[in-house]
Amino acid sequence: MKTEFAPSLLSADFSQLKEELKSVKEADYLHFDVMDGVYVPNITFGPTLIKALRSHSDLPFDTHLMITKPERYIKEFAEAGSDILTVHVEATEHVHRVIQMIKEMGIKAGCSLNPATPLEGLKYLLPDLDQILIMSVNPGFGGQAYIPQITEKIKSLSKIIKENNYDCKIEVDGGIKTHNLKTIVDAGADIIVAGSAIFGQEEPAAALAEMRRIADNG
Repeated sequence: MKTEFAPSLLSADFSQLKEELKSVKEADYLHFDVMDGVYVPNITFGPTLIKALRSHSDLPFDTHLMITKPERYIKEFAEAGSDILTVHVEATEHVHRVIQMIKEMGIKAGCSLNPATPLEGLKYLLPDLDQILIMSVNPGFGGQAYIPQITEKIKSLSKIIKENNYDCKIEVDGGIKTHNLKTIVDAGADIIVAGSAIFGQEEPAAALAEMRRIADNG
């Protein structure tokens, strides 16, 4: 399967967001990192920004909720224009209920795991998930280095999905650059989230094209 890319707006120029969206129009998704300053030590944006940008892009909006008790805001983010909502298994007491809430809004549902969180927590969720977001850095800030041990975690998850024939994509986020991209794709990643590796470059469109070339050809 062809590797998909989700440029993360966390690394974009917020004073030029409309132009930044145009620069990555060849991507497969747009990735929104929502942080509340409680679950992670940073604050970013909420559904208002997503709603404001929705009419400026035809790409699916992949919204990653790094917030405590995400069930409080599922409806708001779905109605703002999110096509996918991903929540952390560590951030809510009843994660399966939250997944059901997302599905009831008619959009795709994902779960995210922090680097130190084992895969076992997904055992009874996988049949209901559209994607799993594996964090390859500790969430909260962009520009961090990829944690090498995560490669084995991706491989293990890929094996579980294939053995059980689950219809679920693996998304990986954190520290992915041109030098480690192929290793991550070969481990089983279906969707690559990249922030500074795309928006941090002089020509984001060219950076995205180069990452596609590496993912597909090595």
